[in-house]
Amino acid sequence: MGSLPIDLFNPLDNENFVDESSRVLEFIANYYKNVENYPVRSQVKPGFLQKLSPNSAPYFPESLETILGDIQTDILPGLTHWQSPNFFAYFQANASTAAFLGEMLCTGLNVVGFNWISSPAATELEAIVVDWMGKMLKLPQSFLFSGGGGGVLHGSTCEAIVCTLAAARDKALNELGADKITKLVVYGSDQTHFTLQKASKLVGINPNNFRAIKTSTLTSFALAPDDVRATMEADLASGLVPLFLCATIGTTALGAVDSLEGLGQVAKDYEVWFHVDAAYGGSACICPEFRQYLNGIELVDSISMNPHKWFLTNMDCCCLWVKNPSTLVDSLSTSPEILRNKATESKKVVDYKDWQIALSRRFRALKLWLVIRRYGVANLMEHIRSDIKLAKKFEGFVVGDERFEVVVPRKFALVCFRLKPRRSEEDGSKLNWKLLEEVNSSGKAFMTHAVVDGTFLIRCAIGGTFTEERHIDGLWKLIQEKAADLLLFKNGCNIEE
Repeated sequence: MGSLPIDLFNPLDNENFVDESSRVLEFIANYYKNVENYPVRSQVKPGFLQKLSPNSAPYFPESLETILGDIQTDILPGLTHWQSPNFFAYFQANASTAAFLGEMLCTGLNVVGFNWISSPAATELEAIVVDWMGKMLKLPQSFLFSGGGGGVLHGSTCEAIVCTLAAARDKALNELGADKITKLVVYGSDQTHFTLQKASKLVGINPNNFRAIKTSTLTSFALAPDDVRATMEADLASGLVPLFLCATIGTTALGAVDSLEGLGQVAKDYEVWFHVDAAYGGSACICPEFRQYLNGIELVDSISMNPHKWFLTNMDCCCLWVKNPSTLVDSLSTSPEILRNKATESKKVVDYKDWQIALSRRFRALKLWLVIRRYGVANLMEHIRSDIKLAKKFEGFVVGDERFEVVVPRKFALVCFRLKPRRSEEDGSKLNWKLLEEVNSSGKAFMTHAVVDGTFLIRCAIGGTFTEERHIDGLWKLIQEKAADLLLFKNGCNIEE
C-alpha cells in the first residue's frame, strides 16, 4: 500500500487560526442576520440527520468550506432557533456581542481553573464578578466574599441545587447520624422546577420524602408559608426530618413568585436549609422596582440565578451564593496529593473545585465580566425593562380581546393566556392545544404550554435579544388569525373530533 496524501498537520497554526476563525464569525453573523427567516420551531422529522450523514467518520481532512456548507444545509434546518425574535417558548437563552466575545476568550485561553494556583486570575475574577452581581441584586453582605459568604459560577441551576442539597444533607447527617438519610425531607411547590426533585434523587433522598406542596389561584400559585408549616409538622409527627426548602422567583410554568419573608420564617423555625431559585426572575431584581421580590433574602442560606436566561450572557452561566461557604466546601471538597500546594494550605485562597460537582471548570467569569463592563448596570436594567414593556403590550392585546383571557397575573415578561372556550361546559384544553399547534407549525412563532388546576394555557415568554415591538404585533396578528380560523371551523363542525 502506498503512502497516504495527508496534509501537514498543525492543529493550532496561528495564521490558519485567524483565517478560519474569521470565516466562522462571518458565518455566525450571517446566521443572525437571517435568523428571522427560518421556521422558529424546527420542522424536521425524527431521524432526519442520520439519513444525511455518512456511516463513518472521514479518514482524511475536510475543508472548512465543506463543513460550513453542511451546517447550512443539514444542521440549521434541524435547529429550533432560540435566537429568533419570534421565539416565545421556554425562558430565553439570551445572547449578546459582549458575551460572545467573552466566550471566545474563555475558549481561546482554555484554562482549567479548578484551584487558585491552576489559574489565579480565573479564580479571583470569578470572586470579583459574583460579588458585583450580588451587589447589583443588593444581597446582604453575608452573601459576599467581602462579608464572609461567597459565590461561584456553575453551568446550571440543577448543579447549584445539587451542591446546596448535598451540603444540607451532610450537615444534617453529621448531627443526626448517617443512618438518618432515609428520614430527610425536601420541600417545594407544585410549581417548583423539576430540577429540585431530580437533585433530591441524586443526593440520596428517599423519593417518597419529596414534597411538592399544592398551590392555588388564591396565592397566584405562590407557595403558602402556612401550608409548608403544616406539612413539616405532619412530617415531624411521622418521625421524619425536614431538611431543605426551595422557593422560586419566577416559576417556569407561570412566573409565580414565592414570599421569601414568610417562607424564611418557617425555615428558621424548623432549622431547614432555605434555598432560593431565582434562575429567571433574579435578573429583573437588579431593577429597583422588582427588588421587592427579594425581600426576606436575609433569611436565606443560598440563592441561585441564571445570567444566561435574561442577562445577555450566552449559555452557560449560573450564579450561586451561599452564606456559609465552609458548609459547601466540607461537603464537596477533595484533597488528593497531586493537588497539594502552598496557596491552598495557606487557607487564603478559594479553590473552586470544592464549590462544584466536577473537578474541571471553564473560565465563565470572563463572559459575565465582559457583559457587565461593556453594557453597564444602566443598560442591563433597560434591557430587562424593555422586555417587560413588550410583555405588557402583549398582555394588553389579550385583555382587549373578549375571546381571550389572561390566566395568571403577570409578574415579569411571561404572559399566560388562553382562548376562552365557547361553551361553559368545555374546559378549552383541546381548543387551546390546537391553537398552539397551529401557531407553532406555521414556523412564524414558537410558544409552549402549561396546565394548572386542570386549565390548559399558552405561555408567551418574551425576552429574546432581537425581539422588537413589531414582533409582538406580528405574533398577536398570527394568534388572532389562527383563532379566527379555529372558531370558524368549530362553528361548522366539532373541533373535538
